[in-house]
Amino acid sequence: MGWRKPNFLTNWKQPAQRVQKEAHVFYFVFKHPRTRWYTKCVAACSAGYLFSPIQLIPSFIPVIGFLDDFLVLFLGAKLVKKLSPPEVLSECRALADAAEARRREDVSSGFTRFAFVFAAALWLLAVVTTSALVAAYIYH
Repeated sequence: MGWRKPNFLTNWKQPAQRVQKEAHVFYFVFKHPRTRWYTKCVAACSAGYLFSPIQLIPSFIPVIGFLDDFLVLFLGAKLVKKLSPPEVLSECRALADAAEARRREDVSSGFTRFAFVFAAALWLLAVVTTSALVAAYIYH
């Protein structure tokens, strides 16, 4: 028998990819010239709430802190879908699909893999060097 992924990874992967795609669609809806100003305002306010330091329930509270974020994001997404014209939504879905295909091609290229490994090695070297310098400073 070969190695198999744990079941929870396969259960969460598809919904996470779907949410990522929907976020990309809403980005294109926000940038689309035929999107109405109030739809853009709803999208901006929904996204802004997630990054705002002032929230109804602080995010550092374990479970409840993220429920209000999820609720605002869910309601904002539903409202953006309802307020956007169907042709704009379908056009933006096509743009998101094309962007996802380009991203997958870019990720699978050899140069991208090399750049990732190089950046990780450089970061690791910086961490080790900094740690050695701090240790030398402390012990001197």
